[in-house]
Amino acid sequence: MIVLLFVLWLIFNGKVTLEIAIFGAVFTAVIYSFMVAFMDYSWQKEKLVYRLLPLGLKYLFILVWEIIKANAVMLGIVARDKYEMEPVLVHFTPALRTEAARVVLANSITLTPGTYTVGISGDALRVHCLDREFSADIGNSVFVRQLQRIEQICIPTAKEAKK
Repeated sequence: MIVLLFVLWLIFNGKVTLEIAIFGAVFTAVIYSFMVAFMDYSWQKEKLVYRLLPLGLKYLFILVWEIIKANAVMLGIVARDKYEMEPVLVHFTPALRTEAARVVLANSITLTPGTYTVGISGDALRVHCLDREFSADIGNSVFVRQLQRIEQICIPTAKEAKK
Protein backbone atom coordinates (compact mmCIF):
# COMPACT_ATOMS: atom_id res chain seq x y z
CA MET A 1 0.00 0.00 0.00
CA ILE A 2 2.86 2.34 0.77
CA VAL A 3 4.23 1.83 -2.75
CA LEU A 4 0.79 2.45 -4.25
CA LEU A 5 0.38 5.63 -2.22
CA PHE A 6 3.79 6.88 -3.35
CA VAL A 7 3.07 6.08 -7.01
CA LEU A 8 -0.27 7.89 -6.77
CA TRP A 9 1.53 10.88 -5.24
CA LEU A 10 3.92 11.00 -8.19
CA ILE A 11 1.10 10.59 -10.74
CA PHE A 12 -1.02 13.35 -9.21
CA ASN A 13 1.93 15.72 -9.12
CA GLY A 14 2.54 15.28 -12.82
CA LYS A 15 6.31 15.52 -12.69
CA VAL A 16 9.13 13.93 -10.74
CA THR A 17 11.71 16.07 -9.02
CA LEU A 18 13.86 15.36 -5.99
CA GLU A 19 11.77 17.69 -3.80
CA ILE A 20 8.47 16.10 -4.88
CA ALA A 21 9.87 12.60 -4.32
CA ILE A 22 11.21 13.42 -0.83
CA PHE A 23 8.03 15.20 0.24
CA GLY A 24 5.97 12.35 -1.27
CA ALA A 25 7.94 9.74 0.68
CA VAL A 26 7.35 11.63 3.95
CA PHE A 27 3.68 12.24 3.14
CA THR A 28 3.18 8.59 2.16
CA ALA A 29 4.81 7.39 5.39
CA VAL A 30 2.49 9.63 7.44
CA ILE A 31 -0.62 8.37 5.63
CA TYR A 32 0.52 4.75 5.95
CA SER A 33 1.13 5.24 9.69
CA PHE A 34 -2.36 6.73 10.02
CA MET A 35 -3.83 3.72 8.21
CA VAL A 36 -2.03 1.30 10.52
CA ALA A 37 -3.03 3.19 13.66
CA PHE A 38 -6.66 4.05 12.93
CA MET A 39 -7.93 1.94 10.04
CA ASP A 40 -7.04 -1.58 11.23
CA TYR A 41 -4.43 -1.99 8.52
CA SER A 42 -1.27 -4.03 8.94
CA TRP A 43 1.69 -5.35 7.04
CA GLN A 44 0.25 -8.88 7.36
CA LYS A 45 -2.91 -7.78 5.51
CA GLU A 46 -0.77 -6.20 2.83
CA LYS A 47 1.23 -9.40 2.41
CA LEU A 48 -2.06 -11.28 1.99
CA VAL A 49 -3.11 -8.87 -0.77
CA TYR A 50 0.19 -9.43 -2.58
CA ARG A 51 -0.26 -13.21 -2.28
CA LEU A 52 -3.83 -13.01 -3.59
CA LEU A 53 -3.09 -10.69 -6.50
CA PRO A 54 -1.91 -13.40 -8.95
CA LEU A 55 -4.86 -15.64 -8.10
CA GLY A 56 -7.29 -12.74 -8.43
CA LEU A 57 -5.88 -11.83 -11.84
CA LYS A 58 -6.08 -15.47 -12.90
CA TYR A 59 -9.73 -15.54 -11.78
CA LEU A 60 -10.41 -12.41 -13.83
CA PHE A 61 -8.86 -14.00 -16.94
CA ILE A 62 -10.83 -17.21 -16.36
CA LEU A 63 -14.04 -15.17 -16.05
CA VAL A 64 -13.38 -13.27 -19.28
CA TRP A 65 -12.52 -16.51 -21.11
CA GLU A 66 -15.68 -18.25 -19.83
CA ILE A 67 -17.79 -15.26 -20.90
CA ILE A 68 -16.27 -15.42 -24.40
CA LYS A 69 -16.90 -19.18 -24.62
CA ALA A 70 -20.50 -18.81 -23.39
CA ASN A 71 -21.12 -16.03 -25.90
CA ALA A 72 -19.92 -18.32 -28.70
CA VAL A 73 -22.24 -21.11 -27.53
CA MET A 74 -25.18 -18.71 -27.26
CA LEU A 75 -24.44 -17.40 -30.75
CA GLY A 76 -24.55 -20.97 -32.04
CA ILE A 77 -27.88 -21.59 -30.31
CA VAL A 78 -29.41 -18.40 -31.68
CA ALA A 79 -28.12 -19.14 -35.20
CA ARG A 80 -29.77 -22.57 -35.30
CA ASP A 81 -33.31 -22.64 -36.61
CA LYS A 82 -34.72 -25.66 -34.80
CA TYR A 83 -32.88 -25.76 -31.48
CA GLU A 84 -35.10 -26.93 -28.63
CA MET A 85 -33.91 -25.27 -25.45
CA GLU A 86 -34.57 -27.01 -22.19
CA PRO A 87 -34.44 -24.40 -19.39
CA VAL A 88 -33.70 -25.73 -15.96
CA LEU A 89 -33.45 -24.34 -12.42
CA VAL A 90 -30.49 -25.85 -10.61
CA HIS A 91 -30.00 -25.91 -6.83
CA PHE A 92 -26.49 -26.68 -5.64
CA THR A 93 -24.16 -26.06 -2.74
CA PRO A 94 -20.65 -25.09 -3.85
CA ALA A 95 -17.74 -26.27 -1.72
CA LEU A 96 -16.89 -22.70 -0.67
CA ARG A 97 -16.38 -21.67 2.95
CA THR A 98 -17.08 -17.93 2.84
CA GLU A 99 -20.09 -15.88 1.90
CA ALA A 100 -17.87 -13.51 -0.10
CA ALA A 101 -16.69 -16.39 -2.31
CA ARG A 102 -20.28 -17.53 -2.86
CA VAL A 103 -21.30 -14.01 -3.86
CA VAL A 104 -18.38 -13.75 -6.31
CA LEU A 105 -19.42 -17.13 -7.74
CA ALA A 106 -23.04 -16.01 -8.05
CA ASN A 107 -22.01 -12.82 -9.86
CA SER A 108 -19.65 -14.75 -12.15
CA ILE A 109 -22.44 -17.16 -13.07
CA THR A 110 -24.78 -14.24 -13.78
CA LEU A 111 -22.17 -12.53 -15.97
CA THR A 112 -21.81 -15.67 -18.06
CA PRO A 113 -24.43 -15.71 -20.86
CA GLY A 114 -27.03 -18.44 -20.60
CA THR A 115 -27.01 -18.62 -16.81
CA TYR A 116 -28.50 -16.40 -14.14
CA THR A 117 -28.19 -16.70 -10.37
CA VAL A 118 -31.71 -16.47 -9.00
CA GLY A 119 -30.76 -16.49 -5.34
CA ILE A 120 -28.44 -17.46 -2.54
CA SER A 121 -29.91 -19.18 0.53
CA GLY A 122 -27.26 -19.82 3.15
CA ASP A 123 -24.67 -22.00 1.41
CA ALA A 124 -26.89 -22.97 -1.54
CA LEU A 125 -27.26 -21.22 -4.89
CA ARG A 126 -30.21 -21.34 -7.27
CA VAL A 127 -29.23 -20.84 -10.90
CA HIS A 128 -31.48 -20.62 -13.94
CA CYS A 129 -29.81 -22.16 -16.98
CA LEU A 130 -31.16 -21.44 -20.44
CA ASP A 131 -30.38 -25.00 -21.46
CA ARG A 132 -29.80 -28.22 -19.50
CA GLU A 133 -26.26 -28.58 -20.93
CA PHE A 134 -25.24 -25.33 -19.15
CA SER A 135 -26.04 -26.92 -15.79
CA ALA A 136 -23.62 -29.82 -16.25
CA ASP A 137 -21.05 -29.82 -13.45
CA ILE A 138 -21.97 -26.28 -12.36
CA GLY A 139 -21.17 -27.09 -8.72
CA ASN A 140 -17.57 -27.98 -9.59
CA SER A 141 -16.91 -25.40 -12.28
CA VAL A 142 -13.63 -23.65 -12.99
CA PHE A 143 -14.99 -20.70 -10.99
CA VAL A 144 -15.49 -22.84 -7.88
CA ARG A 145 -12.04 -24.42 -8.14
CA GLN A 146 -10.29 -21.05 -8.48
CA LEU A 147 -12.28 -19.56 -5.59
CA GLN A 148 -11.29 -22.56 -3.45
CA ARG A 149 -7.62 -21.80 -4.18
CA ILE A 150 -8.17 -18.20 -3.12
CA GLU A 151 -9.92 -19.31 0.07
CA GLN A 152 -7.02 -21.63 0.93
CA ILE A 153 -4.78 -18.58 1.15
CA CYS A 154 -7.31 -16.36 2.95
CA ILE A 155 -8.60 -18.86 5.48
CA PRO A 156 -6.00 -21.00 7.21
CA THR A 157 -6.92 -24.60 7.93
CA ALA A 158 -7.05 -25.84 11.52
CA LYS A 159 -3.50 -27.21 11.25
CA GLU A 160 -2.12 -23.92 9.91
CA ALA A 161 -3.93 -21.88 12.59
CA LYS A 162 -2.24 -23.90 15.39
CA LYS A 163 1.26 -23.16 14.08
